[in-house]
Amino acid sequence: MAIWKTIDWSLTSTNKEPQISPPSSSKIIISVISLSNRRFLFVNSSTNSPISYPSLEDTTKNDLLTLQFDSQNQQNLFLDEGNVNEFLCKLCKDPQTESLAFQYYEKAKDRPEYRPNQLIFKLLLRYLIKHKQWNSVSSLVKDFKDFQIFPDVVTCSKLVSGCMKARKFKIAENLLETFESIQDIAVSAFNSAMKGYNKLHMYSSTILVYNRIKSAKISLDLDSYYQTLEAFYRTGNTEKVLFLFKELQSQNFDTNKIYTQIYLVLCNSLGKSGRAFEALDFFNEMKGKGVVEDSLIYSSLISSFASIREVKIAEEIFEEAKEKKLVRDPALFLRLVLMYVEEGLVEKTLQVVETMKELDIRVSDCIFCAIINGYSRKRGLNDAIEVYGELISQGYEPGQVTYASIINVYCRLGLYEKAEVIFAEMESKGFVKCVVAYSSMVSMYGKIGRLREAMKMVAKMKERGCEPNVWIYNSLLDMHGKVPNLRQVEKIWKEMKRRKVMPDKVSYTSVIYAYSKAREFDESLKFYEEYRFNGGSIDRAMAGIMVGIFSKNNRIDELVKLLQDMKADGAGLDLRLYRSAMNALRDAGLEDQAKRFEESFDSINTPNREPNRPVQNIWVRKLPVEP
Repeated sequence: MAIWKTIDWSLTSTNKEPQISPPSSSKIIISVISLSNRRFLFVNSSTNSPISYPSLEDTTKNDLLTLQFDSQNQQNLFLDEGNVNEFLCKLCKDPQTESLAFQYYEKAKDRPEYRPNQLIFKLLLRYLIKHKQWNSVSSLVKDFKDFQIFPDVVTCSKLVSGCMKARKFKIAENLLETFESIQDIAVSAFNSAMKGYNKLHMYSSTILVYNRIKSAKISLDLDSYYQTLEAFYRTGNTEKVLFLFKELQSQNFDTNKIYTQIYLVLCNSLGKSGRAFEALDFFNEMKGKGVVEDSLIYSSLISSFASIREVKIAEEIFEEAKEKKLVRDPALFLRLVLMYVEEGLVEKTLQVVETMKELDIRVSDCIFCAIINGYSRKRGLNDAIEVYGELISQGYEPGQVTYASIINVYCRLGLYEKAEVIFAEMESKGFVKCVVAYSSMVSMYGKIGRLREAMKMVAKMKERGCEPNVWIYNSLLDMHGKVPNLRQVEKIWKEMKRRKVMPDKVSYTSVIYAYSKAREFDESLKFYEEYRFNGGSIDRAMAGIMVGIFSKNNRIDELVKLLQDMKADGAGLDLRLYRSAMNALRDAGLEDQAKRFEESFDSINTPNREPNRPVQNIWVRKLPVEP
C-alpha cells in the first residue's frame, strides 16, 4: 500500500492503529465515502494542533484511507495508488465534492507513479470551464503534453470553443499548438477556433488560423473550408474565395447541407464585387449537382443583379424563387424597390408592395420611405403625397423614417398646416426622437417667421432626450440672424460649443451675416478669420457677404485677397459678386485696378449674354494688389 504525505506530517508505522486526541477547542468532522467496497475517511479540524489518526472498525489493509486536514492551507492526503483516478472521478461527478477534485488532482500528479486518463481530463475541464477557472485550465493544458494523454475529440473541440467564447485567445492558441500534431483532434480544434473568431467578427484571425493549418499540413474538412471562405468573403478577398472554392471542389467531398452555405458565401462574394453573372453560373452548377437550394442564395442573386440594374434578370430569378416558395428575405424587396427607383420605374415599386402582401411579408418602414422618396425624386412632390395617401388607405403603417420624409415633402410644398398634422400624428404613435422630423419643423417655422414655435420645438426635443444636430442649430442661427437678434445668435453659438456640435460652413455664414446685418463688422471679421483659420473654404454665399463687408469698410486689400482665395478654393464668381467687387474698387479710387479686374472678366460683357444671368466659372487671372 503506497502512502503519500506532506512535509508537515510523518507516519512512523502504518501497522499501528492511529488514535486521535483533539483539543477541547477543536472541531472534528468525520465523513466516510464508500467506493467499490473501499472507504474514504475525511477528517477536518479547525486547529493546527497535533493530531493522530482515528481507527476504523473492520478496516483491512486493502482499505483506502484518505485524510484531509484543513488548517492554514495544510493538507494530508493518503491514497491507494491503483484507485486514484476512480476516486477523482467520484469527486468530479458529485456536485458537493467537485470543487475538491482539481486540488486532489494537483496532489496526485506530483507522484511519478500517477498517470491520469481521458475521463479525468474531461471531467476536470468541464468543471473548470463552467466556473471560469482559466489559470487552472492553462495548467491542465500543460499536463496534456507532459503526460502525452489528450482528451477525446469532442472535449478538445468544446475546450477551444469555450476559450473563444470567453475571449481567452492566448489559451486557445496554446491549445492549437498542443493539438497541432494530432490529426483527428487538430482538425476539430482548429475548426472550432475559426468558428469562434468568425462569430466575433475577427476574420483576420480566422485567416491566420487557416494559414497555420496549411503550414502544419493539416487536412481541412468541409466545415473548415466554409469558415475560411466566410473570413475571406468578409475581408473582401473575392479572388481568394474563388481559389479556395476550386480547391474544395477538387477534394471530392460528399454533398451535404454545408455545401449550400458554401455556395451562398461564393455568390455573396461575387455579387458584392459586381460579378453577378459569375455568381449565376455557379448557382446553375449548384442546381445541377443536386445541392439543396436556399432562399438566401436567391436573395443574394436578385440583390446582385438589382445592384447592377439588370432589371430583366433580377425579375426572372425573383419569379423562379417565388414559384419555389423561396422568397422570405424582407431585405430583398428593398433592393428591388431601390432598383426600380434608380431606373425610373417607380410604378413598379407598388407592384413590389402587392407581392409582399400576397406573400404575407410585412412592408417595412424603409421600403415605405424608399417608395415615397422615389416618387418625390422621379415624379415630383405632389405625386409623392398622392402615393403616400394611397398606401395609407390600403392599411400600410408608416414608421418614423416615412413620417420624417412626408413631413419634409409637405414643408417643401409650403403645406405647413398639413406638416403640423402629420407631425402630431407621428408623436401620437410614440415616434418622438426623430431628429430629421424636428429639423424639418424647425426650418419650416423659421421660414414663416414663427420663431417662438421653433424655439418651443427645440425645447421639446431636448426634453425628450433628443439632441439637436448642426442642421437644427443652423436653422436657428439663420432665423435669428435675419431679424437680427444678436443676443439669441450668441446664445445659440455658445450652446453649440458647449454641446460639442461642430459648426459647419452654413453655421459660420449665418453668424457672419447676422453681425453684418447689425453692422457689427468687427464681429463678422472675427468669425470669418476663425472660419478661415480652421481651414474653411469660401463659397459664393459667404463671398457675397464678405465683399459687402470689405466694401463698406474700404478694406480693399482684404477684398482682393478674398477674390484670390476664391480662385484657390475653386469657387466661381457670379454677376452680383462681380459688380460688388467692381463698385468697391471704383469707390476706393482704384480705377486702374478696376479696369484690370474688368478685363479679367471680359466674357461677361458679350452681347449674347442674357440679362442678369449668373456668370459661371469666371476666374481672377491676376489681380493687382495695392502696395
